[in-house]
Amino acid sequence: MPRMICPLCHQSSTWEGNPWRPFCSERCQLTDLGTWAAEEYRIPGPTILIDTSLPDSVEGNDDTEAQRER
Repeated sequence: MPRMICPLCHQSSTWEGNPWRPFCSERCQLTDLGTWAAEEYRIPGPTILIDTSLPDSVEGNDDTEAQRER
């Protein structure tokens, strides 16, 4: 039967018939989910800067709130 190593606790466990795979247990699976939910994991990549100086326009509608009120 194929064996695997749990990515969280590094214990060996069976692959086949394991409802929590790739984890060894429900505890490890829920711990990993909680880590993602708390945004503790980061996916490596370049930093993305958001340009906030652009006007607020949607689908070519360049009217501002003040212009629409006139």
